[in-house]
Amino acid sequence: MNLYSAFEISGSGLSAQRLRMDTISNNIANVNTTHTAEGGPYKRLRVVFTPRGPEPMFLLPLSTAERAKQVPGNGVRVAKIAPDPTAPKMVFDPGHPDADAKGYVAMPNISIVNEMVDLISASRAYEANVTAINAAKAMAAKALEIGKA
Repeated sequence: MNLYSAFEISGSGLSAQRLRMDTISNNIANVNTTHTAEGGPYKRLRVVFTPRGPEPMFLLPLSTAERAKQVPGNGVRVAKIAPDPTAPKMVFDPGHPDADAKGYVAMPNISIVNEMVDLISASRAYEANVTAINAAKAMAAKALEIGKA
């Protein structure tokens, strides 16, 4: 591995975790959205990561044994942003404009506590990638100092 690949790997992690934090923020912002353009309540979104390789692994016709031979450590990419399949929460609120005939409103399937835990996790992963980039920069600076002497 060369020095530039360390920057590339950590950079992919930074981009992926930033997108994850943006998605979590969007989930938190829509915690009370009961009606969307698609109809029904907002559905929680989650980011799905896959490892980066020389070629996107999901495009290659590889067997399981061939996939196991792939060299790890090329960073991460966002495979998709998928809606969470869990059912919406049903809350009794007969005065709400989106209430059904029985007075229940379908609320988004978002737990603020889970979203905050995910946000802290994404933030820590982002910080770890920043630390890795700073360490690589420090190593490059030291390598340049060796050449001066």
